Amino acid sequence: MRTVPLFPLGSVLFPSGPLSLRIFEPRYVDMVSRCLREQIGFVVILLVDGPAVDRASSYAAAIGTEARIVDFNRLEDGLLGIRCLGANRVRVLRSWREPDGLNMGEVIDVPDQEVVEIPEPHSYLVDILRRVYPELAEAYEGVEPRWQEAGWVANRLAEIAPLDAKVRQRLLEQLDPIERLRFIGPLIRMAKTDA
Repeated sequence: MRTVPLFPLGSVLFPSGPLSLRIFEPRYVDMVSRCLREQIGFVVILLVDGPAVDRASSYAAAIGTEARIVDFNRLEDGLLGIRCLGANRVRVLRSWREPDGLNMGEVIDVPDQEVVEIPEPHSYLVDILRRVYPELAEAYEGVEPRWQEAGWVANRLAEIAPLDAKVRQRLLEQLDPIERLRFIGPLIRMAKTDA
């Protein structure tokens, strides 16, 4: 168990997934400084209801993903821009708000299942991802493709498919990568048919 900053968002971060943020609130500028100084990450958790300023324990999902800052810069509008990559899933056991408004939590790592290869019935999903991946090169800079890993492919599809955040959260919480592929396959087919 460890204590980390929590960053409630209206979106879901997956392991190995990219996340770009514009930071302007003092509590989050301080959080970024602390993460860089101590070489730690922060946990992105989905806001289920309510604004981000509310207590994380009341409004956020229990499973999130630790984000590691890989780059930062000053944006044209003067705000701090950070680029992160998702690390491992975590379960938030307890959360609270610090006096400065920063959400903190006690978390434990949620171990992934063993790496498994894409089963033949789901190989079409790899083909779909390979077709669109070059268009996403900028967002996925520094992410090494692992085309034969079921979990990696399922995570990328969950990120780019036009899915509701609650559906993405359900996929994040599904630890079995084959089950994630089974779940997302029909959703990808429906999205392709609707296009």
